[in-house]
Amino acid sequence: MQYLFLIYGDETAQYTPEQERQTGEAHGAYWQMLHDHGVVRGGERLHASGTATLLRRPADGGDDRLVTDGPFTETKEQLGGFYLLECSDLDKALEYARQLPVGPGGAVEVRPVNPFMSVDEQG
Repeated sequence: MQYLFLIYGDETAQYTPEQERQTGEAHGAYWQMLHDHGVVRGGERLHASGTATLLRRPADGGDDRLVTDGPFTETKEQLGGFYLLECSDLDKALEYARQLPVGPGGAVEVRPVNPFMSVDEQG
């Protein structure tokens, strides 16, 4: 089963160049460990939430989409990146999630993927 690890943190936090380097190295080592275990299926760092664009369908069910530039919520933490892993079960996914390097106060949401269709079916 695939699990998506959603990484949340405070994107306004100020880091020194050394802290940025250490964070990059920690994620590089984490990625390599996942690769060595054969579980990683993807992952990326995201641009800041202010670069996002949201398309929202009206509550009345109409077909027009309201386009809004981000950020969209007044929260302390923003989605900053993700990893996609193939794990045997939630316990194994949580074992990998516990090793994911996150900043002070950061969080990792582990969510099982509900496949819409297989790659073969997508054509």
